Amino acid sequence: MAVSRRTALKALAASGIGAVTGSAAYGFFYGRQALELSTVDVPVSGLPAELSGLRIGLVTDVHRSRWVSADDVAAAVALTMSVRPDLIVLGGDYVTWGDRQYVDAAAESLSGLAAPLGVFAILGNHDDDHDMPAALAKQQVQVLRDARTRVAIGTAAIELVGIRFWTKRQADIAALIKDAKDPVVLLAHDPRRLTEAAALNVPLVLSGHTHGGQVVLPGAGAIAARKFPVISGLARSGRTTLFVSRGVGTVYVPIRLNCPPEVVLLTLRSENLPRHV
Repeated sequence: MAVSRRTALKALAASGIGAVTGSAAYGFFYGRQALELSTVDVPVSGLPAELSGLRIGLVTDVHRSRWVSADDVAAAVALTMSVRPDLIVLGGDYVTWGDRQYVDAAAESLSGLAAPLGVFAILGNHDDDHDMPAALAKQQVQVLRDARTRVAIGTAAIELVGIRFWTKRQADIAALIKDAKDPVVLLAHDPRRLTEAAALNVPLVLSGHTHGGQVVLPGAGAIAARKFPVISGLARSGRTTLFVSRGVGTVYVPIRLNCPPEVVLLTLRSENLPRHV
């Protein structure tokens, strides 16, 4: 029996809708909760040999909300603690749109994080500048808001420099790293700060913000994240290494497709390049 053009088009449309619906259901019921631990060796320019092997846990973009539960965050905390990092970095966006209903809950969900060298945090574009840092501070997390702190490791040290999402000018970042004697690790929620960091010869930048694209379509990729230098993993510009985490939670839509959530264990490795000056 011959099939009319209209019947064929209807069948194609129905199959397309079915595929989209199925993908969305998978992304909601499974994809957004398929938490992974990523372990990555990170080359760092000018890192002293005694700091090679330093292990940093990175947890970012929790987005505690109606769609990201306390249990979801607890799973991320447990997975991070299972690998016993030397130091832990929280990369921002603990809630969505500054929702104060979840500020304390987000901080409390992260309270199980601890490391010998401390737990440090920066703020993302969804975090307010007062309540969120205060809630984190109650959990013994040191929040770096356009600030720098020196972390001693034996006879060596690193300088952690944390900037707010809105701190973008190279001159402002330069002022924060001025006269740093030890390797600088820039904590910048937005990976686009790679441009400024590379211009300043900052050895390492740790970021989140992109969610790895969150929804990655076959053939098309992560359409929502094309404006970033890299949407997840390692990138390099000059002497500067950047690592971007896919993060834990979701934003806008509670779906992850071809982009599982992650917590990360970064192991720093020495590289024979000049240290930041």
